[in-house]
Amino acid sequence: MLHIVLVEPEIAPNVGNIARTCAAVGCRLHLVGPLGFRLDDRALRRAGVDYWEAVDYVRYSDWQEFVEQCGVGRFWFFTARGGCPYYQVPYRAGDYLVFGCESRGLPESLLKAHAEQRVCIPLPSGKVRSLNLATAVGIAVFRALEISGLL
Repeated sequence: MLHIVLVEPEIAPNVGNIARTCAAVGCRLHLVGPLGFRLDDRALRRAGVDYWEAVDYVRYSDWQEFVEQCGVGRFWFFTARGGCPYYQVPYRAGDYLVFGCESRGLPESLLKAHAEQRVCIPLPSGKVRSLNLATAVGIAVFRALEISGLL
């Protein structure tokens, strides 16, 4: 199994789409607060359609609680601010793919502390800063599943 970690996500429909992807491929979704919406948000349910009962997810109040409960494993921190291209990462089962919030990404302190585990999705046109969170997660998840042999 792979783990998808969303740190302080802000937009319910993005999380709903990511939850649906997790249900489809069997990834565990970790929601690290504070969240920018309520879990009973109508937009969240609509984006996840009727798959929420199939989503394996865990909610944490903050990063510290997440680390205390899940601190063992390999972590890959996705950022638009440099790092190894996502297609060169040697993913394996049990890895945690960590994504930041839509407006700010991951905190710089977290990226500095894990500089060797930074991952980026190259954007060759140079016309945009980053991809939509749900799109980035989808790209990363399917590549990680392929490389790890889980697909």
